[in-house]
Amino acid sequence: MKPVARGALTTGLRSAAAALLMVAACGRASADAPTVPAIHARPSAQVLIEAYGDSTTLGISCSAGHCSPRAQNAVTWLQDALHTTYGERVSVVNLGVGGTMAYQLRNGTDRATGGPWAQRLATSDAQIVTLNYGINEVMHNQTPEQFYAAETALVKTALALGKEPVLQTSNPMPDGRLNARLAAMVAMTRRVAAEQHVPLVDQYAFISSLPDWQSMMSDGAHPKPELYRLKAGQDLRAIDPLVRRLLAGAS
Repeated sequence: MKPVARGALTTGLRSAAAALLMVAACGRASADAPTVPAIHARPSAQVLIEAYGDSTTLGISCSAGHCSPRAQNAVTWLQDALHTTYGERVSVVNLGVGGTMAYQLRNGTDRATGGPWAQRLATSDAQIVTLNYGINEVMHNQTPEQFYAAETALVKTALALGKEPVLQTSNPMPDGRLNARLAAMVAMTRRVAAEQHVPLVDQYAFISSLPDWQSMMSDGAHPKPELYRLKAGQDLRAIDPLVRRLLAGAS
């Protein structure tokens, strides 16, 4: 894949992005959500975004049977697009960990070194956190209800600590049986977004609507670079308004 110029990249991101699914409804708080003191977000001249998730956040792609993280991933392209608009005032840090699940991030058992989620966020300078899970929950036979409880806890903790959480549904999987199970996880992510009134980037719906999207997958779970680029366009639509608001409040 040839390198893309930054200006062309940003234009491509914005034109490729489909409508962001934003849903809001009232729901009951999960009993699994930890109790943390409420801290109100403050306007900032700098915006830090932390991207949490599995190997599709980390940016793994596969070729000739070898899978590895690639520089051409959705988080990197999002960073480039935001830098084009805002310069060095906005940073995106990729904290994806391959093979992990939402409950592991909540519990601090995701092989990262940050400790439990509440502790980790309490010491984080990020104003915006993105969350992308679901595929490994399918592969490890988690139930949709377990996934719902974990994502609810992650979102409620982020809100209580003054962060702006952005939920992302997983990209679909080419295997029809696994994809049907993933759809149940996706439904839980949509439910959490509605109940907690937070932005949702519905990558599953967007990618599923693309013609021959399976050809843009590098294996049964990981996109090729060109699909990561399209995912970044969807992320940008949700995150750009949050960044604008934070920067405007600081001026």
